[in-house]
Amino acid sequence: MSCVLLLGTQWGDEGKAKIIDYISRNSDIVVRYQGGANAGHTVVVGDRKYIFHHIPSGILHRDKMCVIANGVVVDPVTLNDEIDLLERDGYDVMNHLLISDAAHVIFPYHKALDEAMEEFRDKKIGTTKRGIGPSYSDKSLRIGIRIGDMLHADYLRERIAFVLKLRNLQFEMIYKKPVFQIDAIIDTLLQFKERIGGMITNTQYYLHESLRGGKKILLEGAQGNALDIDHGTYPYVTSSNPTIGGALIGTGLNAFDVDKVIGITKAYVTRVGEGPFPTEERGGDGDRLREVGKEFGSTTGRPRRCGWFDVELLKHTIRINGLSEIALTKLDVLTGLKRIKIAVGYEMKGKKLEYFPSAMLQDVEPVYEELDGWDEEISSCKKYSELPANAIAYVDFIEKTLDTRVSIISVGPERESTFIRE
Repeated sequence: MSCVLLLGTQWGDEGKAKIIDYISRNSDIVVRYQGGANAGHTVVVGDRKYIFHHIPSGILHRDKMCVIANGVVVDPVTLNDEIDLLERDGYDVMNHLLISDAAHVIFPYHKALDEAMEEFRDKKIGTTKRGIGPSYSDKSLRIGIRIGDMLHADYLRERIAFVLKLRNLQFEMIYKKPVFQIDAIIDTLLQFKERIGGMITNTQYYLHESLRGGKKILLEGAQGNALDIDHGTYPYVTSSNPTIGGALIGTGLNAFDVDKVIGITKAYVTRVGEGPFPTEERGGDGDRLREVGKEFGSTTGRPRRCGWFDVELLKHTIRINGLSEIALTKLDVLTGLKRIKIAVGYEMKGKKLEYFPSAMLQDVEPVYEELDGWDEEISSCKKYSELPANAIAYVDFIEKTLDTRVSIISVGPERESTFIRE
């Protein structure tokens, strides 16, 4: 049995796709287990940049099977665009991608509802308006439409008719927005089915049989632990569980199937949209991190808020997910800083906190330690010993404070700018 889980440890955007792409070479199957088109995973191959919203990053390895599992909410338009892009570049998507018949579908009315609700709020959440929350909401309300429903035309029409009856009332009576027509939605879905029908399967069964057959599976999460709807900074969170629990629910695998959990961690911290961010650095070094790190959302294009590494945030992630090790990304972005801050704890009203609070995070004050920076260029480093002494000291400090090994280090956006620490 061999199943590795890779997940984000902060507020997303930790560089998961690059590490997933790196580790995929030793896997047979790569699985996306939650989220939808609100997440963008970026992989650079030569002079080509790919941004994936649904398809696992492992698709760029032509000998791998990729799976969109039951925990994902699928936007037909976005998935079609991804398939088009990959096929234009010569990738055989049809024979290397499976889609769960139990995954839920995102419809235009979900996106419209997402936008209408955000406009209606007095205090914005900062949603991507991709329809993720309303689709998961329909799933919980038991009125969602699943990928497998497309294979049964009469049943599909009956289900969509009921949902539109409910949602159109909301658009008319509450939000004063246009309503949706069933025939247009059915036509779009049937066209989508013609393209992906051969990929639809029971992925829970497929994954279990693959493990029994000796296949190596890599589970790919979207967003990060601090955006988890249960364990994140609620209500400024995503609508799913990026954590280890979400990986199990979102694939149908069980806790005994996962052998290793790798937490992907940026060498600093970023956040997109609203919500508390204790180590945020406004102006100065924060602007520099954004510029050097090219910190703009791959899904929305929004500038990311930037700040210092947060030990308490990582300890929270380690507790929730039982991390085996850490992959540290974007270490090169810190090059040129004279002094680098690390938040080693929190205080609230003058008292030290022993944990990452579930509420009122905006009221904490981070306690910082400072380390010396480095000026040497590190993007060409191929092993740990080639890093400058102060960069090594920075990584060692993180590892010692978290009591979790930093096993993989990324020093640039290219595939080759990643190495395993011996």
